Amino acid sequence: MHQYSQYPDESLYIAGPECFYTGGSNFLAAMRKESEFYGFQVALPNDKKLDWSDTEPRDNARSIFQNCADSMAVSTAILADLESFRGTEPDGGTIYEIGMAYARGLRCYAYTRDLRPVVHKYQRAALKEDGKVYDLDGRVLPHMDIPFAPCIVGSCKIVEGKYTDCLKALRTDLDEERKHKAKRQTPAVDHSAEVTLEKGDKPVVYLAGPERYDPDAAEKYAAMKKLCEERGLVAITPLDAAPGVAEVESDDPYTKAYNLFDRWQQHVRNCDIIIADLSDYHGFEPNSDVAFECGMAWQLGKKCFAYMHDATWMRQRIAHYGEDKDNRDIYGNDVENFNYPVNLMFSGSMPVYGGKFEEIIDQVMEELNK
Repeated sequence: MHQYSQYPDESLYIAGPECFYTGGSNFLAAMRKESEFYGFQVALPNDKKLDWSDTEPRDNARSIFQNCADSMAVSTAILADLESFRGTEPDGGTIYEIGMAYARGLRCYAYTRDLRPVVHKYQRAALKEDGKVYDLDGRVLPHMDIPFAPCIVGSCKIVEGKYTDCLKALRTDLDEERKHKAKRQTPAVDHSAEVTLEKGDKPVVYLAGPERYDPDAAEKYAAMKKLCEERGLVAITPLDAAPGVAEVESDDPYTKAYNLFDRWQQHVRNCDIIIADLSDYHGFEPNSDVAFECGMAWQLGKKCFAYMHDATWMRQRIAHYGEDKDNRDIYGNDVENFNYPVNLMFSGSMPVYGGKFEEIIDQVMEELNK
């Protein structure tokens, strides 16, 4: 084997929950070394040393977030670990970063050791007498026939295996694209989608939340839209059609998932404001579609707000073994301590309010009117 130098213009952003693992820095260092062996540059948030002298945890969290944003700004591809994290969903911060990467037009790659459909991974799924599968909250289990949420499936090339396998897939694609560009003179990646919504004088707000999967989603969104309209906002929701995105009729779950993703990413491009429900979803992480949309919205410069039904700080909400054992949870993962209720990627980039939508909308308006 020898040192490769075929990819001098490619810089990789390595995303995943490894930063929370016991010995996680060693995992990340190994990924970096392997990537550099093949000639890639690597941009990790911890490349820039942080000043931890500040005694305010939230300021430290914002510094970490800015490090992530700076690293993303010089990257050309993201390789993300979709390992389940404190439940069925992947780490919410990782999905936020995928949203940022997609918004910037980076190549989005992800890997998983478990590519089975969600119905196999969500252990609380229940088959009822009507022949349908439900989750613990009474919803028909969303996207049960694909391995992850539509926004992940739609935005990423998902590789079954480990980091090495994902990196190999990226290298193969880069080599093939170099040939194709020479033949056809066409760009290998095109993320040039524009705003497709004709806007009036009122700000457009996108209501991002997991209620899109609820059986009464239409009624819930109608009530939320009314609250927005009363405050001078035009609201769009995941259920609404997006101008320029045709609805595709298909029985194929991947085709349907990509069509949903296309609609939702267009809503993010079309809005001025996003209000996201980051409440726990199938575990202690937010819904992955919502997490992706938050990252994409922030990267596109939208005004971002979030809320959680339970906004208790993470170390008070998630069981852990205490300071004597480095505040590790039952899986050995670090539980963040920034006096925030959710991963710092969200908390460091937007206000996170406690309560339901009808209880926090006026707080959002106060911020917008400042």
